Amino acid sequence: MSNIELHLSATEIGHYINGAPIAGNSTRFGEVFNPATGALTRKVALANDAEVARAVAAAKAAFPAWADTPPIRRARVIFKFLELMNANKDLLAAAITAEHGKVFTDAQGEVSRAIDVVEFACGIPQLLKGDYTDQVSTGIDNWTMRQPLGVVAGITPFNFPTMVPAWMFPVAIACGNTFILKPSPTDPTPSLMMADLWKQAGLPDGVFNVVQGDKVAVDALLTHPEVKAISFVGSTPIANYIYETGARHGKRVQALGGAKNHLVVMPDADIDQVVDALIGSAYGSAGERCMAISVAVLVGDAADKVMPKLIERTKTLKIKNGVEIDAEMGPIVTKVALDRITGYIDDGVKSGAELLVDGRGFKLAGHEKGFWLGGTLFDHVTPEMRIYKEEIFGPVLSCVRVKDFSAAVELINAHEFGNGVSCFTRDGNVAREFSRRIEVGMVGINVPIPVPMAWHGFGGWKRSLFGDMHAYGEEGVRFYTKQKSIMQRWPESIGKGAEFVMPTAK
Repeated sequence: MSNIELHLSATEIGHYINGAPIAGNSTRFGEVFNPATGALTRKVALANDAEVARAVAAAKAAFPAWADTPPIRRARVIFKFLELMNANKDLLAAAITAEHGKVFTDAQGEVSRAIDVVEFACGIPQLLKGDYTDQVSTGIDNWTMRQPLGVVAGITPFNFPTMVPAWMFPVAIACGNTFILKPSPTDPTPSLMMADLWKQAGLPDGVFNVVQGDKVAVDALLTHPEVKAISFVGSTPIANYIYETGARHGKRVQALGGAKNHLVVMPDADIDQVVDALIGSAYGSAGERCMAISVAVLVGDAADKVMPKLIERTKTLKIKNGVEIDAEMGPIVTKVALDRITGYIDDGVKSGAELLVDGRGFKLAGHEKGFWLGGTLFDHVTPEMRIYKEEIFGPVLSCVRVKDFSAAVELINAHEFGNGVSCFTRDGNVAREFSRRIEVGMVGINVPIPVPMAWHGFGGWKRSLFGDMHAYGEEGVRFYTKQKSIMQRWPESIGKGAEFVMPTAK
C-alpha cells in the first residue's frame, strides 16, 4: 500500500510539517464522518498555537532557499507534482467522496479543476517577467521585478477539499513562497494526500505544510507576524472577519465569501437546456458549491414553460451513495448542515413560498443513518424571504418571477452578494446587455456555472469578495508577489554635482 493510500485507511488524522506527518500534541480532536452512512470514521487533530508556530517556523526556514531557486527549477518540481496529481486522481476523488459525500464523478471533476491550476503554475517563468525601460533618463535604466512575500497561508472550506486549496498553493509555491494550508476539519484527508505527492515530487521540506484545526489555528495564522498573506474561501461573515483581522495585523488578504447565484431564464431560451442547467447547477454536489445556482429568475411567460419540467426532474433525481457511478446527488456533508438546511425549508414554507418538491424526510434504503435530503423546489419566492436573501448552501432552488429583463437585472443587482450569475437566452443583444449591466464578478451566458479557467482567475463582487485580487490566474501571481522597481546608473554616466530634484527624462 502506498503512502497516499494509507491516508484513506488512517483512523487518526494529523498535521504535515517540514516534510513529515505529525500526530499533533493537542488534546482536542474533531470528528470525521462518512455522510452517506452517518458513521464516525476517524478523528482529526485540532492544532494549538504551538503547532501552528511550528509550521510557520518550518516554512520560514525553508523560504530563503526556495525563493532563491530559479523559477524554471521550481517549475520542474511543479511539473512532477502535476504528473503525480494526474496519476492519483481517482484516489483523491475517493477520499473526497468518503468524507464530503459528493458523487465520485463530481469528485473526479473537482480534482481535474485542481490540476488545471497546477498546470497553469508550471508556466511561472513567463508570468514572473518584469518590465524594462532602457534610458528612462540620461544614463539611467529602470526595471521592475516581482518577488515572493515569504510565508503565506490558505484557509479552505469543506466543499472543495482539493480544488480550492489548489487555487492557492500551486501559484504561491511557484512564485517562491512557502505555504501553510489549514483545511476544513470536516474532510481533511485530501490535504495530507497532496502533501505526500509534493514530497514525492521533490519539493523541499517546509515549503508545503498542513495544519489541521479550527478557529484556534485560524486565529494563530491571522496574528502570527511571520505570515505575510492569507487566502480564504468560505462564508461571508467569516470572510469579513478574516479580512479585517488579517489587515489589522499587516497582512495581505484575499477572502472569498458567500453567494446567492441567480440564473435568468428569458422567454426565448431553450427550455430543455434551461431545465438541465438548473437541475445540474442547483442540485449537483447537493448544492454545496459557492457557484451553485440557488435562484431561478423566470422572466415573463418563461415560468409556465419551465416549471412543469423542473418539478418532474427534481422529483426524479438519482440520490444515492456517491460511490454509485450513476448517482446524481449524494448526501449533505454533516448532520449540522442537514439541520440548518431543513430549517431554511421550514422558514420558506412559513414565509409563504410555494413548496413544489419537498426533500425533507428523504431516506436511502440501507443508509438510513446518513445525512440525506432530497432536492427541494420553491416557487413564488419574493426578495423579502430569508430563503431568497441568505445563502442556504444546500439542494434548495428558489424560483422568482419577474415581468421583464430590466426587472431581472434590477433584482440581481440589489442583492448583497455578487459571486456568480447566468442568463439563458437566444438573443445576442440581451446577452451583451446582461454581461455589461450585471453587478456580479463571474457571468455565464447559457453557461450555468461560469467558473473561470485557471488562467482567468476566480472572484466575485460586493460581499462575495473582501480584498482587491481574485484567486489564481495572473491575479494570483500578483497577490503572491510584490513588485520592486529598480533605477540604475553607472559611475561613468553620473553628471556633475549633487542633484536636489526628482529624476526626469532629460
